[in-house]
Amino acid sequence: MDFTTAAFWAALGSIVLANIVLSGDNAVVIAMAARSLPAHQQRRAIFWGSAAAIVMRIVLTLLAVEMLKWPYLKIVGALLLLYVGISLLGDEGSGDDGHPMIGTLAAAIRTILVADLVMSLDNVLAVAAAANGNTPLLVIGLAVSIPLIIFGSTLLLKVMDRFPIIITLGAALLGFLAGEVMFTDPAAVARFGELSPTLVSAAGAVGAALVVGVGTWLQRRARRRALV
Repeated sequence: MDFTTAAFWAALGSIVLANIVLSGDNAVVIAMAARSLPAHQQRRAIFWGSAAAIVMRIVLTLLAVEMLKWPYLKIVGALLLLYVGISLLGDEGSGDDGHPMIGTLAAAIRTILVADLVMSLDNVLAVAAAANGNTPLLVIGLAVSIPLIIFGSTLLLKVMDRFPIIITLGAALLGFLAGEVMFTDPAAVARFGELSPTLVSAAGAVGAALVVGVGTWLQRRARRRALV
C-alpha cells in the first residue's frame, strides 16, 4: 500500500465520502440515543457509540456480500429497527418534568449499535466497493470518518433541543428504513418476488407511520401516568 500515489488518496477519499453520505441516518440515531443521557455523558455516548459503530461496520463490510444472502437476516433487522425507533420516540417526554427520561450510557451505546448494525447492512456494500478489496485502506477510511460522524451527531443533538420535531422525523426515518429493509430480504423476495421501488417505498412509509403512531401513543401514555 503506497501512501504517496494518487490512486491511494482517491480511494481513501471515496471511502470517506461514501461513509459520510451513508451515515446521515446513523448520526440521527446516535444523537437521539445520546439525548436521553445526562449532559456530561452525552459526548461520551456519541464518541464511544460512533467508534464502536465504525469498528462494527469494518467487520460487516468484510462479511457483507455473504451476510446479505442469508434469509431472514434483514427481516429480523427490520423488526429491531422498528423497536429502536418506537423506543426512542416513546421515551421522549416521559420524565416527570417533561424532559426525556434519563437513561444509562451503556443503554445508549447498545441502542446505537443495534440501529447501526441494521442500517449498515446495505450501506457497507458501497464502502466495500470503494475499498476494492484493500482491507488496510478500508480500516483507515472508516477510522478517518469517525470524527466527521461525531461532529454530525453533536450538531444534531443541539438542533434537536431547539426543534423537537426532528426527533419525530428521526424516528420516522428509522421506521421507513425498516419497511424498506424487510421487503428486500432474500426470503421476502423468494416469497413475493422482487418488489418495484414504488412498493418498497410504500412499505417504508407504512413502517414510518407505525413507528410514529406507536411511539406517539407511548409518549402520551407516559405523560398521563406522570400526571397521576
